[in-house]
Amino acid sequence: MSETANGGARTQILNGIRHSLRRGALQGAARQAAEQRLATPPRGPAVARAQLPQPEKVALFCQWAEANNATVARVTAAEVPAEVAAYLTRNNLPATAVMAPAAQLDGYDWSGQKMLALRRGRAEGTDQVSITGAFAGIAETGTLVMASGPDHPVSLNLLPDTHIVVLREGDIVGGYEDVWERLRARYGKNGMPRTVNTITGPSRTGDIEQAMELGAHGPRRMHILVVRD
Repeated sequence: MSETANGGARTQILNGIRHSLRRGALQGAARQAAEQRLATPPRGPAVARAQLPQPEKVALFCQWAEANNATVARVTAAEVPAEVAAYLTRNNLPATAVMAPAAQLDGYDWSGQKMLALRRGRAEGTDQVSITGAFAGIAETGTLVMASGPDHPVSLNLLPDTHIVVLREGDIVGGYEDVWERLRARYGKNGMPRTVNTITGPSRTGDIEQAMELGAHGPRRMHILVVRD
């Protein structure tokens, strides 16, 4: 469908909503107010527990991530490849993984792990382990934020049973509002990623007899490497 057709369909839908709400066309002061809000979006409420100095934000993120069934390792940049290999060994997982083709992962010496076989690209149904970076970590809840794009296919977050995430300390923020500001600053108003995933620990559900089951709709294991700045 062409961009013009999309715009016409969008206008038709929005006009239908305004009609059902018994509102007229968006114009005059109402239109100016809407445009102003879009140009300078207001911040939502901030949770007090995450308004901390950066070292304490990092500690709070790790605390909540572990509370949400993820495992966390605090490492230096030089230790990242070895920790990935060691985690796979500890959990009796194959030393084979699909890794996001992201520039932020290129700075680590993966070649030093001779037994670790890596493929760059999107995940396939047969992949058991994925390695990605993260756009941000949220101290308030221990949540990871993933922005989709050619350097981070969404399938890496969802298909493999084990998801290993490399997160820099400097990318840990206090709350969700900080993430939206970083997204606008990084991508601009008209260049947002198609998908922004917020992931809090491995996939789990308690729908069946209220018994918690990991890996219901995605990875059953999540290991987060928090890289010291």
